[in-house]
Amino acid sequence: MKVLQVAAEVFPQVKTGGLADVTGALPPALAREGADVRLLLPGLPAIADALAAPRTVARIGPMFNAARVEVVQGRLHGSDLPAYVIEAPYLYRRAGNPYLGPDGHDWPDNLQRFALLGWVGAHLAAGEIDADWQPDVLHAHDWHAALACAYVAAHPPTAAGTVFTIHNLAYQGLFPIGDFGLLGLSHRALWPHGIEFHRQVSFMKAGLLFADRISTVSPTYAREITTPEFGCGLDGVLRDRHHDLRGILNGVDRDVWNPATDRWIAARYDASLLAGKAYCKAALQREFGLDARADAPLFGVVSRLTSQKGLDLLLGALPALLARGGQLAVQGTGDGVLEDALRGAAAQHPRQVALHVGYDEPRAHRLVAGADVIVVPSRFEPCGLTQMYGLRYGTLPLVRRVGGLADTVVDADEAALADDRATGFVFDQAQPGALEAALLRAMALYRDPPRWQAVMRRAMAQEFTWTVAAREYLGLYGEAIASRREKPRRLSMR
Repeated sequence: MKVLQVAAEVFPQVKTGGLADVTGALPPALAREGADVRLLLPGLPAIADALAAPRTVARIGPMFNAARVEVVQGRLHGSDLPAYVIEAPYLYRRAGNPYLGPDGHDWPDNLQRFALLGWVGAHLAAGEIDADWQPDVLHAHDWHAALACAYVAAHPPTAAGTVFTIHNLAYQGLFPIGDFGLLGLSHRALWPHGIEFHRQVSFMKAGLLFADRISTVSPTYAREITTPEFGCGLDGVLRDRHHDLRGILNGVDRDVWNPATDRWIAARYDASLLAGKAYCKAALQREFGLDARADAPLFGVVSRLTSQKGLDLLLGALPALLARGGQLAVQGTGDGVLEDALRGAAAQHPRQVALHVGYDEPRAHRLVAGADVIVVPSRFEPCGLTQMYGLRYGTLPLVRRVGGLADTVVDADEAALADDRATGFVFDQAQPGALEAALLRAMALYRDPPRWQAVMRRAMAQEFTWTVAAREYLGLYGEAIASRREKPRRLSMR
C-alpha cells in the first residue's frame, strides 16, 4: 500500500507539540509493516534545509500569492523515508514559529500557506506531481493539511482514499469568509452543510466533511468529541459521521524515549535497575536550583502553559503541595498570565518551585527522567504523549480522567494497588481541590518506597507502541480506499 502523509511539522526538524512526534514516528512504523510511505511537508527553513539530495519533481509556477512554487523530493536527514517538500519561499521561508508571526499572532496569510499544502497533497494523490509515484491513500494531519481532503473530493479522477486525523479539535484553522475565493473551490462548498462555520471558513470542517475516514488520537477522545462539551461546535458533524470515526491511540517512539539509552539524561536506567533514576533526580534539582533532597517528592510539568492544560488548577493546588515538602519543576511557554503566576511562585519559593520558559527537547527528557511525578491536569486531552513518556521513565503520571489520559493511566486506588494494576494517579473534576487530593495521594504513596517502586515497575512495563497504531491505521486506510471506490465524496471545483 502506498501512503502519503501530509503534515505541517515533523520531529526533529520542526516541533511545536505532539503532532511532530506523531509524524516523526508513525511513517517509519507504517514502513516497518510493509507500506510504501512518503511525507509531504511545507518548505519551512528547518525542513527544506534538512532535505538531502533534493530533486525537483514539479514546477508549478505562481499560486496562492507565491511567485514560485516547486515540489522537490529527497530524504530528511536521519530518515530513510522519501519526503516531498513544497518550495514556496514567499510563503514558507520565515524564521520562528510555523504558524505565528513575531508578534505572537497568526501569520496573516496562513490560509494561503496551508491551502497550498492541501492543494499539492491532492495533486500528488491524483498522480499529477510525481509521474513515478501515486499513493493509494492520503493521510492528512490536523487542520493545516485538512483542505487536501476537499481538494481530492473536488478532483474526480483521484482514486486515492483519504484519512483525516484530528490531533486537537480546538484548533480549527478559521479564516474570514471573504477569503474563500482564494481557495479555488466551488461556492457549493459553502452550502449550509459545507465548510462555512459561523461565518468563517473552517479548514478543520473541510477535513471532517470530505475525508473518506476520520481518526483521532485516542478512543476516549473519539467518543468525547461527539458531545457538546468537547465537540468545539463540530459535535453535530462528528455525530453525523460517527460510523467513519475511529480513535487510534498514539504510541511512543522507543528509540527516542527510552531511559536505558537516552543520551540526554544524567544516568541511564531501566525497570530492573532503578538506581540511575535517583541520579537523574539529583541532577534535575541542581539544574533547576531546587533543594537537593531525595526525600522531597518532585513533581514535573512539560507542557504548553494554557488553561486547556489545566495549569491554573495546579497553581490552585500548589500551596498544599509546598506545605507538605513537595517540589515543582516546570518547562513550558504560553499564556502570559500563567507564566507570570509561575514566575511569582518560583520567586517566592526558589528552593521548591522552578520554571523554565520555552521548549528544549534535551531538557524535557531530563525533566521527565528526574521527576517523581509528571503532572498532566488537562481540561481536555486528545491523547497526550507526556504521560506515556512518564510511564516509560517510571515517572508516575498524575492526570485528569479525559481523552487519552483516561486510556493510558490506571489510578493507584487500593484495588488497583492490590491487583498490581496501578500506574499513576487520576482525578475527575477540573477543580483545584480534586487535583490537590490526587497530589496528596501521590505524596502519601511516595512515603512508602516499596509500594512506590512496585507502581513504577508496573508503569514501565506498559506498552504503547507505534506498531499497534500502524496496524490499526493500515486497516483504516483499507476502509478509506474501499469507500472511495464504492461511494466517493465529491465536491465540484469552480
